Amino acid sequence: MSPLRKLYDWVLHWAETPYGVPALFIIALAESSFFPIPPDPLLLALCLGAIKKSFRFAAVATLASVVGGIIGYGIGAGAWHLLQDWFFAYVPGVTPEAFDGVKGLYDRFGFAAVFLAGLTPIPYKVFTISSGVFSINFGVFVVASILSRGLRFFVLAALIYRFGEPIGAFIDRHFNKLVIVFGMLFVGGFILIEFLL
Repeated sequence: MSPLRKLYDWVLHWAETPYGVPALFIIALAESSFFPIPPDPLLLALCLGAIKKSFRFAAVATLASVVGGIIGYGIGAGAWHLLQDWFFAYVPGVTPEAFDGVKGLYDRFGFAAVFLAGLTPIPYKVFTISSGVFSINFGVFVVASILSRGLRFFVLAALIYRFGEPIGAFIDRHFNKLVIVFGMLFVGGFILIEFLL
C-alpha cells in the first residue's frame, strides 16, 4: 500500500473508536493547513455509524475546518517567509505552481475562488495559506470558508441522514467526480452572471 493509502486507512479507523468525533475535529482542522487527507471519509463513516447525529458531525467538521483555515491564513500572512521551503518540500498539493494558479484565481474571481476551494477536492490548504500570503480580505475569506465548508459537510450529512448506507457508498465511490461536476456548475454560474452583466 502507498503511504497515502495507509494514511487514508488510519483516518478511517477512528470511526471504529470512541475518539471518532475528536479525531474528526483534529483532522478537519489540520487538513485546512497541512494534512493531506480530507475529513470527508471519516465524516461519512461517523454519519453511517450514527445517522441521527449526522448534522452534529457536519457542524464539528465545519467548525474545525474554518478554524484550520484561519490558522492557514495566519501561516500565510505571518510566517510564510520562514515556512515556505518546508511546505513546498513536504506538504502534498502545496507547490509554487499551485500558488501562481491561485493568485490568478483570486485576481479573477475573489470570493468565488475561496468558496470553490472549500467545496471541491482542490487542496484547501493551498487557498488558506495563499489567502494570507496575498492578503485577501480576511472577512471575505472567513465568510467564504464558512459557507463552502458548511455546504460541503452538511450536504454529505443530509444525504446520509435521508438515504442512509446506499448513498454513503455511492458518495464514497464517486466523491471527486460529484464535487468536480458541482464545481463546474458553480463556476459556470459565475461566468454566466459576469457575461450577462
